[in-house]
Amino acid sequence: MRADVLQYIYSSNELKRFIREQPRWYRTLSRKPELLEQFEIASSHYFEKTIPHRVEKFSRGVQMASMMMGMLQGMKS
Repeated sequence: MRADVLQYIYSSNELKRFIREQPRWYRTLSRKPELLEQFEIASSHYFEKTIPHRVEKFSRGVQMASMMMGMLQGMKS
């Protein structure tokens, strides 16, 4: 693998962990280093860091808080 690509990957703990858990990307980037951007996108999806994942996580939190408020109001009555 090219030294600059490897240095870029090892500069981020998340990318380093992703390439260890998905070794096919090591082989892919060794052959085609221009796919680095796709590697980062795949990493974001794997660790659920994309905007839709974050919205879903936030929505679950709001739903849980709403359920707790409903339970507290039910206990007051």
